[in-house]
Order: sequence, then C-alpha cells, then structure tokens
Amino acid sequence: MNNAQWQERKNKVFARGMGNMLPVFIQKARNAEVWDIEGKRYIDFAAGIAVVNTGHSHPDIVKALTDQVAAFSHTCIMITPYTSAVELAEKLTGIAPFDDARAVLVSTGAEAVENAVKIARARTGRPGIIAFGGGFHGRTNLCMGLTGKVVPYKKGFGPFTPEIYHVPFPAEYLGVSAGDSLYALEQLFKNDIEPARVAAIIIEPVQGEGGFYPVPDGFLGQLREVCDRHGIIFICDEIQTGFGRTGKMFACEYEDVQPDIITLAKGIAGGFPIAAVIGKRDVMDGPDPGGLGGTYAGSPLGCAAGLAAFKVIQQEKLCERALEVGLRLKQGLHALQAKFPDRIGDVRGKGAMVAMELVRNGDVNQPDADLTKALVAAAGKNGLLILSCGVRSNVIRLLAPLTIPFEHLEEGMGILVEQFAACVGK
Repeated sequence: MNNAQWQERKNKVFARGMGNMLPVFIQKARNAEVWDIEGKRYIDFAAGIAVVNTGHSHPDIVKALTDQVAAFSHTCIMITPYTSAVELAEKLTGIAPFDDARAVLVSTGAEAVENAVKIARARTGRPGIIAFGGGFHGRTNLCMGLTGKVVPYKKGFGPFTPEIYHVPFPAEYLGVSAGDSLYALEQLFKNDIEPARVAAIIIEPVQGEGGFYPVPDGFLGQLREVCDRHGIIFICDEIQTGFGRTGKMFACEYEDVQPDIITLAKGIAGGFPIAAVIGKRDVMDGPDPGGLGGTYAGSPLGCAAGLAAFKVIQQEKLCERALEVGLRLKQGLHALQAKFPDRIGDVRGKGAMVAMELVRNGDVNQPDADLTKALVAAAGKNGLLILSCGVRSNVIRLLAPLTIPFEHLEEGMGILVEQFAACVGK
C-alpha cells in the first residue's frame, strides 16, 4: 500500500480534528534522514517539533531503551520507584539555573505546565495566572486557557479554566516592545486582577508555535523584578527551547535569570515521551505529598532514554553545535531574503531555533499565510520536512536535529531555496 492509501485508511478511523501536515507515512528514520513507506527519503528540518534534538534513533538511546524494556517497562514511580528516575532527577536539578532545585517527572509538556500551575497555586495560595498572547502551553483545558492563539487550539473548546489572563508578547518585529508588554501588565494589575491574587506569570523565552519570537534582551529580568515585587512565581516554559535547542541547555540562561519553575519536555529524551518540572525547593515543596503524580509519570523507559540523551548532549557538545547549525541556517535564509526582500520580512532565531516570516510587498502588516502553506507542501513533496507556525500562520520554522550532518543541512537548504523560488514564481 502507498501513502495515499494509508491516508485514506487513516481518514476513516481518526477524528478529523487530529489531522496530519503531509500525507506521508514513515517507515524508518536515522539522524536527520527519514524514509516513508514508498521508500522516498526526506531531510528532516522539523525534528518531530523539536523533540529529536539528538537525531532520530540515536544508537545510544536505542540501546538504553532496549535494555530497559528487557528489564521492565512499568511499575509506577509512586508505588515502587526505580533508580533511573532518581538519576534523571539528579541530572535535571544539577543543570537547573538555580540552587537547591527539586524535580517532578511526568509524561507530556502539557502535564508539566499543568503541574507547574498547581505548584504555583499551592505555594502562593493565589488563583491568578498570567500568560502572553501568542504563547503555546499545551492542549489540555488549563493549558488551552494559557495558550494565546485561538485557531486551531481553542476554537470550540471553551469554557476554559478561570483566573487566566493575557498580555501582549513583546514581538519587536510586530511593533510590540518590551515597554508595551510591561505597560499592559501594569494595566492588567489595575483593571482586571490585583497582583496580590496572581500566583504565577508564565512565558516562553522564545515563542514556539507563536512564531519563534525571542524575548527582547533584558525582558526576562524585568519580569523577574515584577514577580519579586509582588510575590509572584515566575515560570519559564522551556518545553521547545530546552536541551540545547537555542545553544544553551535553557534559553533563560542567555539573561542569567533565575525563574522559580521551568517546564521541560520535547528534547528531554531523544524522542521518547517524558516531561519534567524543575524549580526552587521552597516553591516545589508547596503541594502536600500525593498532590503531584500520575500513572505513567516518569516512565522507566523515558528515564532511561533521558539519561542516554543527557550523555549524547554532553559528549557530542550539542549546545555548541546548535549555534553552528543555527548560524548556517540563518546565513541561508538571509541570502534567500536578499533575493526576495518583498516576500521574506524577517529572519530570526536563537541557536538552532530559526524562522523566517513571509509577507507580501515587504510589509509586516501583510502576512502571507498562503505562501507559507504552499511552501510547506512543496518542500515535503521534494524531500524536505519543514513546519509553519505563527499567530498569523505566516512563519516557517526550522528545527533540524542538532546532530544533523552539515552536508544534509546544505542539501535541505538547497531544497528550501529551490521550492521557495518555485512557489513565488521566480
């Protein structure tokens, strides 16, 4: 059977709300190469949405998982724990950008965010949570409430958890400065909720689904000061930015800012589902025993994969390599922008978290979602996997595995350049 036939079968049994970007069914993957069931090869500039930072099927991670599943696959960490969970928590708290850290292991990014909110509310005794427009924090009810993008993530799914508020994210390309965001936050305190009722402020240091907008220099420090002034817990959502993606283990390290809580998932275990919350001890110990957990929380398979991924990140120096991968990607995009300044409004990113924003007539106020959609499809048909994102659906995001061979990086950029020119008719 071919891809089209499998897509037809999928459409008959999956709810339409769980769609797929390309009608391509994968058979195998190695590092930054993927092959479908028809034998077609693709260069992967998506990495499973920043999950396989260590590349597809890294042999060290495969071995760790194979050894673990041969031993046992599940006992429930809250019933009879296992040493790998302790070791992984030690690794996570050891790299935390604050002293005396504690960890909670869970299963998904949304679960990590939910637990971060629970911890903040338990620690402060306050209900309010402030998030940012364009932010993405997950698909559960509470996380949808935090997410600052209606279509497709919130449309038709309300009502959402109460006591969630939004302020504009400081996206300088869109004309929203750090000062604008801070002013909106102060107005929120005056008009909607007093700071004494706010448990936490949550932010992505680089927005993911929102469009790969990095916070302006110094903004996290300004938020830290606001939180300190009012006794608010400061949460950094590093689910997409963590584990070397931006060139550091955590993107908040670029400002040397200490959040109270960091949420982690995606790149934590090289493709295996596990997530975590790490934070300062006095914050993390807010909930009573039994208040945090989950049947599959801290899966032994995820812990084994996470420990192996840690070694790969360190031994292969993937933080440093992310900087080189990102530099090469941005050089390629800037060269493309020079040829098409009327269609590429901005090129940006930290480390290997790189994006270009597509517009019409070089005008920031004319986002080109149609070109973005067409480019994703054309690239896929010609052997390159890329993703779109953005509050205006006009951003191409590039998330190559940090282990990608540079010849494959150049090959992928060649496809991107060729298909971009084809899509704009030049």
